[in-house]
Amino acid sequence: MDWMKLIRTRKSVRTFDGRALSDADRSKLTEYIKTITNPFDIPVEFVLLDAKEHGLSSPVIQGEQLYIAGKVAKGAHCAEAFGFSFEKLVLFAWSLGIGTTWIGGTMKREQFEREAKVKEGEIMPCVSPLGYPAPKRSIKEIGMRTAIRADKRIKDKELFFAHDFTAPLHTDDAVIQNALEAVRHAPSAVNKQPWRIVNEGNAYHFYEKHSIGGSGAAWDVQKVDLGIALCHFMTVAGGTLRVAEPHIAAAKDTEYIATVTL
Repeated sequence: MDWMKLIRTRKSVRTFDGRALSDADRSKLTEYIKTITNPFDIPVEFVLLDAKEHGLSSPVIQGEQLYIAGKVAKGAHCAEAFGFSFEKLVLFAWSLGIGTTWIGGTMKREQFEREAKVKEGEIMPCVSPLGYPAPKRSIKEIGMRTAIRADKRIKDKELFFAHDFTAPLHTDDAVIQNALEAVRHAPSAVNKQPWRIVNEGNAYHFYEKHSIGGSGAAWDVQKVDLGIALCHFMTVAGGTLRVAEPHIAAAKDTEYIATVTL
């Protein structure tokens, strides 16, 4: 599977053509779900929910027939693990021509959590519709994408650094170039792109730059975003993940998350 192509071409889809998933595509998706893991070794459970049967909808989605929810036990790095695993599903769905979009707030959360049977001690950070993209985006979707500048990306020199946060990272390694490009293409809550990476030798330290205030949720949505970024980087470049603070001086709003070693 050409993961880099999927990462480059995949866009959030909020306008669907109203068709149910084919039996073949649904079968491929459910089989793939069984194989999804993440480098935090934290299980993430997926639940398919028929929109009509469960009375589910979102004011920003049109033409959907099916949703998928993800659940994970509360604990250290659960949000990052969720983001990593859910993004694997999102990218595989796109390989089948199935559109998705991350939904964390524009839904009746209590209803989705009830229908997904979220238990005490579990969280359901996000859900997504699953369906075939409509030929044209709705006016509402176009407006949303414009409002969050969905296709804009922060410059490399503001995201990726060498040794500390003062020097931009430059590399001639094609694999690393692709992996960093994959991180820049990652989706994030209201397109804040909170990931920062500091390179030391063969180690790539991932940080979260906090840019969304507390929402009262039991998790940090931007840690979900960091899980997505880690998914993109490791899917392209490989490596092993560990959590060991490198003690690099960082701004107060910038938090160490994990390190990928190649």
